[in-house]
Amino acid sequence: EVQLVESGGGLVQPGGSLRLSCAASGFTFSDYAMKWFRQAPGKGLEWVSTINERGSIKYYADSVKGRFTISRDNAKNTLYLQMNSLKSEDTAVYYCGKGTQRGQGTQVTVSS
Repeated sequence: EVQLVESGGGLVQPGGSLRLSCAASGFTFSDYAMKWFRQAPGKGLEWVSTINERGSIKYYADSVKGRFTISRDNAKNTLYLQMNSLKSEDTAVYYCGKGTQRGQGTQVTVSS
């Protein structure tokens, strides 16, 4: 059974940083590209970033480019999202994803 468990969310002030983690199990992690999504209150699901199987190719939404960094540790079956220079509009539930599957999400709130 595929399991994706996000962690690392919380409350942070504008300009601050957070690092999200996604622990994966139930499949061969290193065989799959992985993604981060987010859903802000009252809005639809937004794609944030994608990383290929080996971590050598990364894509970002324009809204986070230059501020967020996706990475992975295939030895630990873990996906990461380093978020810097956070803005209030980054407030959302963040999900990691494999194909159409997502975890339960972790809340990120950016507020002073």
